[in-house]
Amino acid sequence: MILLWRLGLGRCAESWPSVGGRILVIEHRGRKSGNRYLTPLNFTRDGSACFCLAAFGSGADWYRNVMATHEAVVWLPDGRWSAAAADVTDEPGARGRIRRVLIDSGFAARLFGLDPRAMTDEEIAETTATYRLVRLETTEHLDDGYADLAWAWIPIGGVATALGVARILKDRR
Repeated sequence: MILLWRLGLGRCAESWPSVGGRILVIEHRGRKSGNRYLTPLNFTRDGSACFCLAAFGSGADWYRNVMATHEAVVWLPDGRWSAAAADVTDEPGARGRIRRVLIDSGFAARLFGLDPRAMTDEEIAETTATYRLVRLETTEHLDDGYADLAWAWIPIGGVATALGVARILKDRR
């Protein structure tokens, strides 16, 4: 998924959200190492905020890294944004947002045996009891520069064109 974003195909990530889901990439720093990490996550939007789930709970590395600084960079189809992060699992309305993230995950929730549209509120609460709901409030549009490998399309296009021309010339003989 990260490769697709880096190739400039991030805008296509939401072309069929009911199937592929809504996906963002969160750029965060290791809380101990300081290394840069990229993690793809399903999300739902509400105004300038994106909500995503730490489905493996508070032990997920990306969650621990982001909660250490409460800052991240979010790659969205409309570019890179700085974001303020907060755990909102215990805030009013969190269960409804968790359901929305699961619905917006497309096939991913179903892959884990969940049908968030058909599940009751109690079933959602029981199934996601260890999940953490994270709000990423976008604060500043940084740039559209996450497609750092978009240059790769030039040689790919050149090779494809050369192969096509070679095929046409071979067929003419």
